[in-house]
Amino acid sequence: MTPLMSPTHQDFAVVRRHAGPLQDWFARETGWVLHVEREGARLYKRPADLTDATRGLPGYGRGRYVLLCLACAVLERADPQITLHMLGERVLDLAVDPTLAACGYSFTLGTQNERRDLVAVCRVLLDLGVLQRVAGDEESFVQAGRDHGDALYDVHRRALAGMLAAVRGPSTWAAGDAPATLDERLHALADKHVADSEEARRTALRHRIARQLLDDPVIYVECLDPQTRAYFVNQRGAMAARLCEATGLMPEQRAEGLALTDETGSLTDVAMPAEGTDAHVTLLVAEYLARRAKDGHPAFDTLPEQDIAHFLGEARERFGRYWRRSAREPGSERELAAIAIERLEKLRLVARDANGVQARPALARFAIGEADIQLFGEARRSRDALGLTTP
Repeated sequence: MTPLMSPTHQDFAVVRRHAGPLQDWFARETGWVLHVEREGARLYKRPADLTDATRGLPGYGRGRYVLLCLACAVLERADPQITLHMLGERVLDLAVDPTLAACGYSFTLGTQNERRDLVAVCRVLLDLGVLQRVAGDEESFVQAGRDHGDALYDVHRRALAGMLAAVRGPSTWAAGDAPATLDERLHALADKHVADSEEARRTALRHRIARQLLDDPVIYVECLDPQTRAYFVNQRGAMAARLCEATGLMPEQRAEGLALTDETGSLTDVAMPAEGTDAHVTLLVAEYLARRAKDGHPAFDTLPEQDIAHFLGEARERFGRYWRRSAREPGSERELAAIAIERLEKLRLVARDANGVQARPALARFAIGEADIQLFGEARRSRDALGLTTP
């Protein structure tokens, strides 16, 4: 799902052609507003779960998100064209704000890592259509320094204006009324007023569950508050049918909850890796945790992360020759365990806290049973001749 789409996106023509039905469907099922114009399309998504810290752009921590906000503030005041060098200089002016310094944030553009952070922000803005490269490249800026490499961009203000998807803009708050804590700020950005009527409350519940079904790999009943849980248990079948008919997803209902699976992968931004060492390690950890439950261990006991690292250390003896060189080194099991746990947590297959990792019910699909070997033809006749039982 691409909530901010430029005219150069491969699906923009289809979105624009079906703008009316799409706007009606999103408004009815999720309460999201879809704006479609000649210069681009913007779906104003509101997240259903503000507590999930695993979401976000790949490779982005708080520092890069601050940098992204500062870059957008610079572009808002910039000319129609700007260079990477100029963008960096103006970001430096904003980064010395005492409020940011009081939070421990600093940005000097003096190291290769900081230049790489700025370039990562620019590449996200390029993907979203906010910037369009005219000349130059970003890699020389990273490698050679800000005085030796540069790039020139066009700034698309329509797309830039669509970057903020808040219910209420932060600048509309008076200084003394602005939310103080991070949790209060997140709710101020996403919470929408709900009229005090039974019908309005049911609609808000329906929108919240639909948003979560479209955004999350799986919804667990135990994670819902009592009011949402009651509505979910009664309506999940009908809701899943409507959402699947429109999106092509496949419903999977269990006693523990509901998942809409994306068999084509066209709507998925985080999936189980399919190739390479990280993929193999992640699947090994998933199977290991699922097998523990199947073998009689208390199904959802918390397992210390060092136990998972120890398991991968043993697995390296059997499979290490197929892994990349760095993964074969002694001590690499901790990094591999962290990679696997992070991916499984994003997919809501495990939960993590200070005590370790806890398997969640959907992980059971990775439990592998005993192999059932079927013999046919000559192999079956030979076994029968020896008086052995064939399956």
